[in-house]
Amino acid sequence: QVQLVESGGGLVQAGGSLRLSCAASGRTFRIYAMGWFRQAPGKEREFVAVVRWSGGTTYYADSAKGRFTISRDNAKNTVYLQMNSLKPEDTAVYYCAASTWYSGSRDESYDYWGQGTQVTVSS
Repeated sequence: QVQLVESGGGLVQAGGSLRLSCAASGRTFRIYAMGWFRQAPGKEREFVAVVRWSGGTTYYADSAKGRFTISRDNAKNTVYLQMNSLKPEDTAVYYCAASTWYSGSRDESYDYWGQGTQVTVSS
């Protein structure tokens, strides 16, 4: 099993920045990729970004390109999401996820999930 714990959410004004962290523990050697998803009230969960654990290849949703940066620290088993130029529509619960075989945008292909961290962007 792999356990994921997110941190770094909070309240920020539009145009501001936040950095989310997700620490993985347990059988981390199984991780192939880690991603971030988000779910706003009344909406379906959506993909934000993903990074491959080996090599660091990244992939972003269109909504995140140019504003968000995903990165990882293999030594710390931690993935980060740096979010800049935040907009009110970025308000959501952000979830970290890990996959043992997949590095795309389909949430059903991720094996492990964190509990989520709330990000609120005020206008």
